Amino acid sequence: MKHKGFTLIELMIVIAIVGLLAAIAYPSYQEYIARARRADAKTVLLENAQFLERFYTQNGTYIGAALPITEAPKDGGAKFYDVSFVAAQTATAFQIQAVPKNAQASDKCGTLLVNQSNQKSVSGATVDSATCWNN
Repeated sequence: MKHKGFTLIELMIVIAIVGLLAAIAYPSYQEYIARARRADAKTVLLENAQFLERFYTQNGTYIGAALPITEAPKDGGAKFYDVSFVAAQTATAFQIQAVPKNAQASDKCGTLLVNQSNQKSVSGATVDSATCWNN
């Protein structure tokens, strides 16, 4: 007489393998999501910087310019970054920032920054600026 089915040992081995795969895959997935949200914020920062450059070309100053996009992502439901000026812009300079919030608040890259010279940096990051801006 032949029994069909799985033994308890076989079932436990499968559960262990699935658990191991999940333990590896979930953190990778979380990092992928954080990078995608960060990419949206970088896009919004650079679009705002381009807008400010057009404003400067037309007016000869950055004073009086308002940011057209103040959250990232710019479309969709949940917002993960607030976008604003770091300080009041001057006639010849500005610096804008994307500050993480909600599920992105503990992002390893912290606040993303860009200025009128297209210098990209980060503040409050646990990794270097190049890692955050080149991913």
